[in-house]
Amino acid sequence: MSRQVFLYDPPERFVAGTVGLPGRRTFFLQASAAGRTTSVALEKAQVEALAERIDELLDEVVRRSGGNTTVPAVAPSEISDTAPLVSPVDEEFRVGTMALAWDGEAERMIVEAQALVEVEADSEEEFAEAEERLLRDDENGPPMLRVRLSGTMARAFAKRALEVVNAGRPPCPLCSLPLDPEGHVCPRQNGYRRSQT
Repeated sequence: MSRQVFLYDPPERFVAGTVGLPGRRTFFLQASAAGRTTSVALEKAQVEALAERIDELLDEVVRRSGGNTTVPAVAPSEISDTAPLVSPVDEEFRVGTMALAWDGEAERMIVEAQALVEVEADSEEEFAEAEERLLRDDENGPPMLRVRLSGTMARAFAKRALEVVNAGRPPCPLCSLPLDPEGHVCPRQNGYRRSQT
């Protein structure tokens, strides 16, 4: 069976969002264009890392160009996307690995999110070899979402993604673990239960 690639070049919309209440949220990347929508699930830490890395890569593009690029230094407020994910949110796959690249000629950010694949191996070397084989196998590899974004769209994506990550439960001021509405057992207080105030 050949690899399934969900290609958006360019998408009309590419956002990170969540389904569920804080503490039980499921994170998604969602791309839409021409009446079709693809949603892939991933971890909160993956969303945060992706957003930070996109900003870093775009900052490097601006720096190397000496400011002579179409990439904005910050996300323009006029293209801010605060709308919820398109419903129903049907998960195509759970993301395992992600990759970023910059196409300098077209001035486009390429974001790839590949499905999580379980690899059986007897040693770390066998595992690394199997994982590398999967990543190189364009024809039979795991499903992948590939999105090509303008610098402006990439900045807007990164800004929203970080806002989504930070919109969850507030951190405990002592241990930085998330506070539930009823508090939490704080290791810095020897198990004393702090409530949100």
